[in-house]
Amino acid sequence: MHVIIATDGSRQSLTAARFATTVLDATKVTEVSVLAVVRPLAAVSFSNELGAASKPKSAAEGASFRAEAEAATDVVAEVFEGWGPKVHRRTRSGSPANEIIKAATQLGAGLIVVASGSRGISETVLLGSTAQRVQQYAPCPVLVVRPAKKPRRPARS
Repeated sequence: MHVIIATDGSRQSLTAARFATTVLDATKVTEVSVLAVVRPLAAVSFSNELGAASKPKSAAEGASFRAEAEAATDVVAEVFEGWGPKVHRRTRSGSPANEIIKAATQLGAGLIVVASGSRGISETVLLGSTAQRVQQYAPCPVLVVRPAKKPRRPARS
């Protein structure tokens, strides 16, 4: 089975990838594609919270949304190193939900793993939820990994 792990550069997408390794049987997964989608002409760049692994070498490279997306796929792909199946890093341009769905169709994916709630309420309300659209229109099952609730601090006496 080919599994697509979608990343938007958020910590939540990294958590989703880690979660996938705990619930999937590595002997049944033949390939993993870590996929990032860059929105062309977007007002907001590809926001890579995982990019500490790849520092830009020049100002021009630092401005590249694609470079940020590639850095995020590298970090997420590291989760699967030594896990078993072959890992591919893929970067596409377009609408994230549409590109994830297209990739799943073109690659014959058996599962898509996507994080929910990665970018906060404003993006969800204004742009709609990528995870919601993917699960509604994907050609295969979709594992949506929700953010863990932060534990409450005990009240001080």
